[in-house]
Amino acid sequence: MEAVRFGFAMCGSFCTFRKVIDEMRAIAEKGYEILPVMSHAAYTMDTRFGKAGDFVWEVEDICGRKVIKSILEAEPIGPKKLVDAMIVAPCTGNTLAKTACGITDTTVTMAVKSSLRSGLPVVLAPATNDALAASAQNIGKLMNTRNIYFVPMKQDDPQQKPYSMVSDFGLILPAALEALEGRQLRPVFR
Repeated sequence: MEAVRFGFAMCGSFCTFRKVIDEMRAIAEKGYEILPVMSHAAYTMDTRFGKAGDFVWEVEDICGRKVIKSILEAEPIGPKKLVDAMIVAPCTGNTLAKTACGITDTTVTMAVKSSLRSGLPVVLAPATNDALAASAQNIGKLMNTRNIYFVPMKQDDPQQKPYSMVSDFGLILPAALEALEGRQLRPVFR
């Protein structure tokens, strides 16, 4: 049996990069192949959480391959069956909205669309300050969309950020393995 291949797309929720990259490393160390994808923001923006070039270098080192960073590079992922499932972690509110509305104007949304059009599971790991506000409708719509699965999530700071939720990134791999079997890891909200 061939090794399971995961696409791993990162969006610009920069404060979560360290946790997400640590999980990416843990998945790779378990023997899973990873095809890295980064949004333009994730690939290019230096922030108070770190330099883009450092994150890109680390991701490429973990995965042993170059990051897919353009719509053109992401388009063949599904049709060529380059992955068995696509993980989006962190998944921003912006990417949730675009995915829910079928908008394909970024590297990550193309990676998602390319996977879905080929019937591959897509596992979303939201990290957004408006999950219980404007993004709630998009989460609800995507929960009712075929081949879309979620990494379980919880409020990260109910007192200071009452609408914010972040996925339990330690559950990325279990959620992805369940998605490969056509099942949602539960409970979704913790």
